[in-house]
Amino acid sequence: MLLCISLNHRASSLPLLESASRHSERIAASFASFAPGSALLATCNRFELYLDAPEHPSEASAEFTDAALQQFAVIAELPLAELTAAAEVAVDGAAARHLFAVASGLESAALGEDEIAGQVRRAHTTARAANTVTDGLERLFQTATRTSRSIRERTGIHSAGRSLVRLALVLAERRVPAWSEASIVLIGTGAYAGATVAALRDRGAKDILVHSPSGRAVAFAASHDLTAIAPENLDRALAEADLVIACSTTQDPLLHAADFARSGHTAAARTQSSSMGSGETESEARPQLLLDLGMPRNIDPEVAELPGIELLDLDTIARHAPVPELSAESEARELVEAAAAEFATDQAERIIGPTLAGLRGHVLSILEDELCRAHGGASATPGGEVETALRRFTGRLLHEPTTRLRALAREGKHAEAQAAANALFGVEA
Repeated sequence: MLLCISLNHRASSLPLLESASRHSERIAASFASFAPGSALLATCNRFELYLDAPEHPSEASAEFTDAALQQFAVIAELPLAELTAAAEVAVDGAAARHLFAVASGLESAALGEDEIAGQVRRAHTTARAANTVTDGLERLFQTATRTSRSIRERTGIHSAGRSLVRLALVLAERRVPAWSEASIVLIGTGAYAGATVAALRDRGAKDILVHSPSGRAVAFAASHDLTAIAPENLDRALAEADLVIACSTTQDPLLHAADFARSGHTAAARTQSSSMGSGETESEARPQLLLDLGMPRNIDPEVAELPGIELLDLDTIARHAPVPELSAESEARELVEAAAAEFATDQAERIIGPTLAGLRGHVLSILEDELCRAHGGASATPGGEVETALRRFTGRLLHEPTTRLRALAREGKHAEAQAAANALFGVEA
């Protein structure tokens, strides 16, 4: 479990930061024995404590966080209520994301501050010298340094395409209802699709459906917590959507005029739907918005000629979007998100790895015992159709629990995954 307790210029008063800084040595010494791993990052406008502790169930994690805040308050001679109100607390993936953003200068008073990267490295070095760096903290701080360096080298150049997604949503802002209420259909499951989902959620979008002509919608939906559209339900989904975003890598248009003509989704119908209970006025007519982010096009330009539809493609976006929206900050934050997601996956695999190995060893030992029994006590040697079938059956039997345990670990439910393996198979973490 990674825990970050952050006091910073956004939420903490200067006296609070000063009080924590004055006691930094005592805080570092105290938390060296509080958790297996600890590191302290102290700057002129930031005081952050990073802890690495064994995995706990959710309720125990909350208790650990409360205990850490209480000890912090005692050592720093601060009222617990005041510290709790000012501190920003992040756990596991959120803690990693926060440090990566901090190291990249995205959380500084002066955006893009260079000095902070060096301060993060020095905090790492200091913790190493004090022997308080666990493997988890080592990976965390090394990844923060790599992410900071990558952002410095790549921001504004290699991420311009991803920023175009955000530009498109800026242009869509006045054409859709409140983001939290908008019904959105996403066509595509590639890199642009992932960036689009992140940008939509940043704006508060919740109702996002995904369709893939390649058949990858179900897997993409599962990994991004979306709803996949079955091919037979695509027409209905298109009809009910406020916003359709196409960002597939296909070479030919995926959506044609016929797809929207079949839906019967006209400007008049949308006007009637949006004006029920308040009277019909012409100003209430709201066309359905389509964003084509594909290159080549994903949506046939003829679709724009249908009544009740407005189509924005890459050419339109490039001509009308304000240049300042291509900000380095948006590009950098997307790089931070990508680094945090990769770190979380790696962390989950490392934590659940021993449990998976124990599960596999347990099941395979049973198989070998039974094969040995079938051979009359002699060691089993590969061969024979029955034995081959049994080994294949065992592999397939292990696949589903292994996949589910990995999924739980990626969701941060490591303790639950380990407890399930122990309860069902007697496998110790």
